[in-house]
Amino acid sequence: MKKTYAIINYGCQMNESDSEHYAGQLLDLGYEASADYEHADVVVINTCCVRENAEKKILGKIGEMKRLKRENPDMVLCVAGCMAQEWGKDLQKKYPQVDLVLGTAHVNNFSSILQNHLAGHGRAESVYDDLTIMPQEFEGSFVRKSSFAAWVPIMYGCNNFCTYCIVPYVRGRERSRSAEAICHEIEKAVALGYKEFTLLGQNVNSYGKDRGEEEGFSKLLELVDAIPGVERIRYMTSHPRDMSEAVVRTIAESQHICKNFHIPVQSGSSRIMKAMNRGYDRERYLKLVETIRRCVPDAVITTDLIVGFPGETEKDFEETLDLLRTVEYDDAFTFIYSPRKGTPAAGFGAQVPDAVKHERLDRLMALQNEICLKRNKRLVGRTLAVMVEGPSKSNPAMLSGRTDGNDLVLWPKIRDHAPGDLVNVKMERAQTWLIRGKEEA
Repeated sequence: MKKTYAIINYGCQMNESDSEHYAGQLLDLGYEASADYEHADVVVINTCCVRENAEKKILGKIGEMKRLKRENPDMVLCVAGCMAQEWGKDLQKKYPQVDLVLGTAHVNNFSSILQNHLAGHGRAESVYDDLTIMPQEFEGSFVRKSSFAAWVPIMYGCNNFCTYCIVPYVRGRERSRSAEAICHEIEKAVALGYKEFTLLGQNVNSYGKDRGEEEGFSKLLELVDAIPGVERIRYMTSHPRDMSEAVVRTIAESQHICKNFHIPVQSGSSRIMKAMNRGYDRERYLKLVETIRRCVPDAVITTDLIVGFPGETEKDFEETLDLLRTVEYDDAFTFIYSPRKGTPAAGFGAQVPDAVKHERLDRLMALQNEICLKRNKRLVGRTLAVMVEGPSKSNPAMLSGRTDGNDLVLWPKIRDHAPGDLVNVKMERAQTWLIRGKEEA
């Protein structure tokens, strides 16, 4: 019988991409994927430490593995990702059931670390103290979750040091992959039938700056847009401070880059933006929105918002609500501020009470829900190209897919379509989080 592996993933899209790399290396070593992690030979827990609740959940899962290791001492337990980078050797001291601790820069040499462990060299902690080191290029097989959409890391790390964020401390400084390596990876994926590509980085607008390249991201977008077989290009995440007009114009003039701009503002108050070390104020942010609307009139604009940052007053929060009314985001990902040990904001005074945070979040979400419905209603009556994702999970008689602007669409299945097919769907009824439509003949 072949040996099996299971990967338990937490966190962002970069973590999802990293997990695909771990899976590919295990496949190349002869392991088969298994949904039954309790009986797998190798278990990788890919961790996130951006928010306290996520970290508590992950520690609970690691604790659960103590029983499984007792029942199966030959099981190899690897804890990887941002929490592994943050904790280092302390993770194995507190949780002796952990065999391998794999830092963020080791994602692409997991295979050799695992083989070294299996050769009898014992438990290992592989965490770089120097996070300026560039992860080696990935040479293994890919085990992608999607049959048509692929994550493609273009850079690692972040130089921004927002006061609430742990990422620069666990992902390191910005390091860009070469454009040649990125395009080669995409060309190989196209040859396997992949059609949609999401370019990943903590701040994609900084791509190439560590190599001394001016407008590196806009040039990379042009290169990827020209690759035959690429049908859609997305990217995340953008930092508003670094998004240039050249990038906006490249997107406007492109053939395949989706007109969906995700520009996380985090707060509508210039005072709070400054405390967060965001590098822009309200006025500058609104000028970026104006540039996007001018260059791409049908742009879909989404954002991230943090409620209850230390020192946030009712006036600051009202400025955030006002920003939502001004911009009219198509969607917003909203979060309650969670102090993270090791970040400057965790030591700030004037921490906002939890009850106030939750009350403000409720008001924020209520307003954004109204705006989401209004923005979706504007699409009713239009026929849009929708990329099929597959049958709806709640109703197999319906197909689901996404527009260029990443709007979720459901429509009755009248003919078979494979995931990745583009289908013309007439938008008929708007809801807060999706649009219902009808496939055109």
